[in-house]
Amino acid sequence: MRIALFGGSFNPPHLGHELAALYVLETAGVDELWLMPTFRHPFDKALEPFEDRLAMCRLAAAALGPRARVLDIERELGEESRTLRTVRALQARHPEHQFALVIGADLVAETATWYGAEELRATVPFIVVGRSGHDAGPGASAAVDMPAVSSTEIRRALAGGRSAAGLVSRSVLDYIHARGLYGAHQPA
Repeated sequence: MRIALFGGSFNPPHLGHELAALYVLETAGVDELWLMPTFRHPFDKALEPFEDRLAMCRLAAAALGPRARVLDIERELGEESRTLRTVRALQARHPEHQFALVIGADLVAETATWYGAEELRATVPFIVVGRSGHDAGPGASAAVDMPAVSSTEIRRALAGGRSAAGLVSRSVLDYIHARGLYGAHQPA
């Protein structure tokens, strides 16, 4: 099978992530898409607990159907999350699959600074998903721009007592409120 790997902090997973995943599943010639939340951010970015982000990813993936799965491989690997290390581990565990890496157009410029960037590019093809306001770079296949939704905006809105409705799926938003994540309070 051809598998699209979609990693990220998913802090929280939002509709932009879900739309990007659906776009890849429907256009990139892949059999499945595997969402992989970051276990420990390599730059000490503050994240909600891994278990909560994993649960929210599972809720978001449910809307995508059986071709979308959520992996906790980065927790299994421990340490800082590094894309190359994760890809290597998956290739070792699943030599029967071909992998590609999903990245947003907003990340294209920074991939050169990633851990093992040259080896990563030589190991897996990138599937670049357009993101509003960002150039995907020369030769990119990002024909559609995803909405400019960001987890940072969502966290700020929730912490400020504002609604994030329409930015995250209802199931994810219900989970956020039930757990009091991001300073969110249960709506009245």
